[in-house]
Amino acid sequence: MIDSSAFERLRGIGLTPAVIQELVALRHFCTEPVLMRVTEVQREGIRLHDGGSEHAARLLPALRATLAVDGEAIAVGDWVLAQQNPLAEWWAHERVPPVNQLVRRLHDGRDKVTRAVIVSNVDTAMLVMGLDHDFSLRRLERFVALAQMARVTPLVVLTKADLCEPTAERVAQVQALLPPEASVVAVNALAADTRQALAPWLQPGQTLVLLGSSGTGKSTLTNTLMASEVANTGANRSGDSRGRHTTTARSLHATPHGACIIDTPGLRTLRLDGEAGDLGAAFSDIAQLAGQCRFRDCCHQDEPGCAVREHVPHERLKNYNKLLREARRDTLTALERKVQVQQWKARGRHARVRAEAKRG
Repeated sequence: MIDSSAFERLRGIGLTPAVIQELVALRHFCTEPVLMRVTEVQREGIRLHDGGSEHAARLLPALRATLAVDGEAIAVGDWVLAQQNPLAEWWAHERVPPVNQLVRRLHDGRDKVTRAVIVSNVDTAMLVMGLDHDFSLRRLERFVALAQMARVTPLVVLTKADLCEPTAERVAQVQALLPPEASVVAVNALAADTRQALAPWLQPGQTLVLLGSSGTGKSTLTNTLMASEVANTGANRSGDSRGRHTTTARSLHATPHGACIIDTPGLRTLRLDGEAGDLGAAFSDIAQLAGQCRFRDCCHQDEPGCAVREHVPHERLKNYNKLLREARRDTLTALERKVQVQQWKARGRHARVRAEAKRG
C-alpha cells in the first residue's frame, strides 16, 4: 500500500508504523486513495498535506455524517484517504482511525456536556507554562492528566527562564509531580539554543502538540523550533502576564528536523474527558497508596488510617478530588442530575429551617 519512498515522504509529516497498522485494517471507499494528513480544520473545509505540499480540501458529506453519528469530528493530526474529482478538487473520503486523541469536555453550564477533540495522533504533549504569573502546579496537573489519559508522553517546557528566578527551584517542583517517563525543561523560547535543548523530542516522524494557557510562549516556541515565522505572536499584559489569544486555530507544521509541531490556541478552561477511574493513570501515586488505607472505600478526607493523606501533599490531593467530582458530575444522566439537584434543594431547605429555629 505504501512503498519505501512514499513512507519516507510521509514520515516527514508524522507517519508512524502505528498509523500504518490502522490503515491496513481499513476498508477503502475510494478507488485511488491518497494518504494525507490534516494540518488545519476550517469552518467549511480542511487543509491536507501529502508529504510534499498542502492542498485545500473538503469532507465528503457521508464521512462527516458518519463521524457525527459517533460523536466525532475531524481534527488536526488526523490521517485521511483523499481523492481528486474531475474538477481537480480534493475530497476526504475516509478517516484512518486515530492512534490516540487529546480530548476535553465542554460544559454549557446546565446539563449539556460535549466532547471536543483537541488533536489526534501525537507522540508528545509539550505542556508549555511560563515561569512568571502563569506558573501553577495545580493547573499543570490537569494538563499532565490530559496527556496521560490519552497515553501520550508529557513534556513540560517552562518558558521565560531568562526573565524569572529562581528557575531551578520551580523545575524541581514540577519534576516532583511528573511521572517517571516525563521530563521538564526550562528555556528562553526566543533563544536559538532552545532547539538543541528540545532536540531529543524532535526526531523524524515524531509529532508534538503545544498546550497551555495564553501568553506562555507557545507560538514563539513554534517559530523558534521552525526557525521561521510561521505563527503570529503578541505581547502579554504587563500586570498579570496574561496573553491575548493571538493564535486562533490549531495548525500543524513540519520542522526542519523532520518532526511535526501542532500549535494550539490557549485553553481558558480544561475539563478532562474520562471516567473517574481513568484518573488513576494520571495520579498513580494516589492510586498506589489507596491500597494501603485502612478502609477499602476510603475517600482520603476524614477517615482514620488513610495512607494517602499521610504521604500526598494536601494541594495535590485537593486537586485530585476536584477532578474526581468533575468526572463524576459530567457522566451523570439527566435523571441522576435531576435527583442530585433535588437533594441539594432539600438540604438547603433543611439548613434554612435549622437556622430559623436557632434564631428562635
